Amino acid sequence: MSTEIKPATTTTGRNNDRFNTSRKAELLNKIEGIQDDINKAIFFDQEGIISVSEDKTIRVWLKRDSGTYWPSIVNFMPSQCSALEYVPESRTIFVGQENGTISQFVVSEDCNRLTAIKEYLAHNARITSLIFAKNSGWILSASRDKTFAAHCIETSNKIGGYTFEAWCTSMQFDSLSKHVFIGDYAGQITMLKLQQSGASLVTILKGHTASVRSLYWSDGPQLLFSGSADNSVIVWDLGGRRGTTYELQGHQNKVSALGYGKSTQELISAGEDSVIVLWKINCMRKAAADWVESDTCQLCAKPFFWNIKAMFEQKALGVNRQHHCRNCGKAICDKCSPNRINIPIMGFEYDVRVCNTCYDTLKDTDRPSLATFLDAKHSIVSIDVDEDKKHVLTVGQDRVIKIWDLSNLW
Repeated sequence: MSTEIKPATTTTGRNNDRFNTSRKAELLNKIEGIQDDINKAIFFDQEGIISVSEDKTIRVWLKRDSGTYWPSIVNFMPSQCSALEYVPESRTIFVGQENGTISQFVVSEDCNRLTAIKEYLAHNARITSLIFAKNSGWILSASRDKTFAAHCIETSNKIGGYTFEAWCTSMQFDSLSKHVFIGDYAGQITMLKLQQSGASLVTILKGHTASVRSLYWSDGPQLLFSGSADNSVIVWDLGGRRGTTYELQGHQNKVSALGYGKSTQELISAGEDSVIVLWKINCMRKAAADWVESDTCQLCAKPFFWNIKAMFEQKALGVNRQHHCRNCGKAICDKCSPNRINIPIMGFEYDVRVCNTCYDTLKDTDRPSLATFLDAKHSIVSIDVDEDKKHVLTVGQDRVIKIWDLSNLW
């Protein structure tokens, strides 16, 4: 089967002309028929896919001569399968479960059998993320029981852990510095230093206003990307410009999955709005202005509704809410910010509120888009990227796995 995924022309308030492009992505295949939610799927070998689901199964799918995918392995587990990690060098699969157990398997060369190796009783609740630290021989896990754990796969011993105040939702690991980044349901990202003697707190990154749904660490430029239920992606520069952050605003619903193209230096974000966004990262961007707090509008000086004394003095009774210009950060009233405009250099690919002064400046300036928007036609749960083939795999809330060819985009 073959079809095309075209740039989105959604009703989100974005300037649709900005996203009309001749570049298209091709839908190569769809895997359907799973009767329960798919929590994770990843590329496997040359023409294979591994998926884990709420129906307690691990499935290994192989592409047949007909072009369709059929499961060569269906392995049933004691509880729902919630997380997945694959190590191609040893053909090892790690599966996290609802009951907090990590199960380790090896896939046979003919892809017809899973051999159980061992289990790690890592947590007391659903495992949300797994990472195998190849250089250290550690399996790292994060869970809804608000804990992080690291186990040595050689000895099966726990080498370290950490407890949080909220559910752990996502995780990334820098193998060189041995730093672990863990996102949580409260919207924070905790940075830990992991050593053979245990895990220690380094810092906490705060920027999201809702739960962190996905993380991606790019070790080359030392950038951490976080996608959130607040519809935004934050880029944390932990390298040369240590501590610098900026936001990417392109989704109209929760950002659920992130990937990265190292050769193109493009971030891939996907969300529950059924949109895939390719963000240009290796370009000049500008951090959004900090929001100023004021008792009066900084353009017309009218008092906001909580400034009762000034309202009486000016005889300006009524509800005058405070808003903020996304370009300059000034506190402004509604009458002083009737216009909306996109500011791609700040990550605002769709129209946002700006004050009259900034609108007059921006409307006549060239504002080229720094992202490509694609309509995936299903609400996305997770993605996987095969950069060599220029393929992207998406898992949807519709229980469908789609495989896309992005050759014309990369």
